[in-house]
Amino acid sequence: MFGYVQIRKPELKIKDYDTYHSFYCGLCHILYERFGIRGQVTLTYDMTFLVMLLSSYYESEVTTEKRRCIVHPAKAHTERTTDLTAYGADMNVLLTYFHFVDDKQDENSIRANGGIALYRSAYAKIKDRYPLQCKRIVHSLKTLRAIELRDNGSEEDLNAACDSFGRLMAALFAYDEKDPMLHALKGLAFHLGRYIYLMDAWDDLAEDIEKKRYNPLKSLYNHDLYDDKKVESLLYDSAAKAAAYFEMLPCLQYRDILRNILYAGIWNKFDKKQAECKKEQV
Repeated sequence: MFGYVQIRKPELKIKDYDTYHSFYCGLCHILYERFGIRGQVTLTYDMTFLVMLLSSYYESEVTTEKRRCIVHPAKAHTERTTDLTAYGADMNVLLTYFHFVDDKQDENSIRANGGIALYRSAYAKIKDRYPLQCKRIVHSLKTLRAIELRDNGSEEDLNAACDSFGRLMAALFAYDEKDPMLHALKGLAFHLGRYIYLMDAWDDLAEDIEKKRYNPLKSLYNHDLYDDKKVESLLYDSAAKAAAYFEMLPCLQYRDILRNILYAGIWNKFDKKQAECKKEQV
């Protein structure tokens, strides 16, 4: 479900891309440092965004180092980390653990059970460090699970499912419960979460219909999979609200990069698939 919160590289300045890439590499390094290879393989663009956003908002001091790694063995790459990178790494692994829990509930596969076993000890440590985030995520996932099992195809349930995933994202962004701008951080995360859930459902719609799997859009928008203005309207609404909350935040560092992600990058998958569909129709 994650992987939609990306940069749009052609619209970034070279120096901004280098900065973004260095945060991505920094998160990768901290994942390895805290959890080994099992942590490193969970690396996502989404948590890179979280680290950059929180580091900008809290004006965190940046540590810069050059390192070689398995992916870049020939040339040392710049890695940027802050005191928020470790938090992003923990949230990254936390989401991976719950992804396998969700898979186990869906199909009880060997892969799902193996994933749970692999990340169980890491989850226990993260739960000790961030009990409130874990509690809220568990509650959001339980609510979401109940909606998905009901599977009545109503617009009311679609919105409820989006809201549940939005609350999950809000839990991740709530680094400091006493923060005076917490409402804006959580508002950004909530609507970004709604967007991600909708985008993932739209992206998987054809495959889910073919394989008779749950999809909240299946009953509502089966008539026209990739040219449905109602789905597009819902996505624009969530994206616009997320951006509006972002503009409330006093994020000065990396602002151009964060805007690139929120205004353009999150639409990469949508724009690509729309272009492919239009080409097929010609």
